[in-house]
Amino acid sequence: MFRRFDEAAGPIVEIVVDDRRIEARLGENLAAALLAAEIEPFRTTPVSGAARMPYCMMGVCFDCLAIVDGVPNRQTCLETVRAGMVVERQNGARAPGPQNGGE
Repeated sequence: MFRRFDEAAGPIVEIVVDDRRIEARLGENLAAALLAAEIEPFRTTPVSGAARMPYCMMGVCFDCLAIVDGVPNRQTCLETVRAGMVVERQNGARAPGPQNGGE
């Protein structure tokens, strides 16, 4: 189970995860908000479909990838919660597009 250190920090906002509304704290780490809401797995691998969850929480491992506001391959550990953001768990690989540095 994931538990936040500071329960009083930040105003509560609503975000949408896979068409489900959840509460999160404005400005908190998105991966932490998803863990607190018991969302799992975050993604599946492209080859075997193995479930993945955040591991490093600092942008090194890429196990926390999700589609954030329509942009695939976003590292949720590097995103901050904004009111109204839409998150989709990512199944397998997503082709890079102009919105994430591809051509």
